[in-house]
Amino acid sequence: MSANDDAAGLAALSICESVLLLLVEKGVVNAEEARAALEDAAAAHRREEMTAAQQARHKAAEHIIERMATQVEAARPRPGRTR
Repeated sequence: MSANDDAAGLAALSICESVLLLLVEKGVVNAEEARAALEDAAAAHRREEMTAAQQARHKAAEHIIERMATQVEAARPRPGRTR
């Protein structure tokens, strides 16, 4: 993977995380729906028919998605909290 590919991937990840958190904060989707979507995305990386190198990359992606899922709780709208 080139440095540009890595940078594009990081930028896409940051944008997706920000958009998802904003959707939760604004109440467009609830935290449970957001977590379920992220859990589905993580599960998509748990395939067995891959080479060792592919498995390592997919495992890393799964961990990143799982960390994003933990951030959803922080974005949950709270009564009386304004943004």
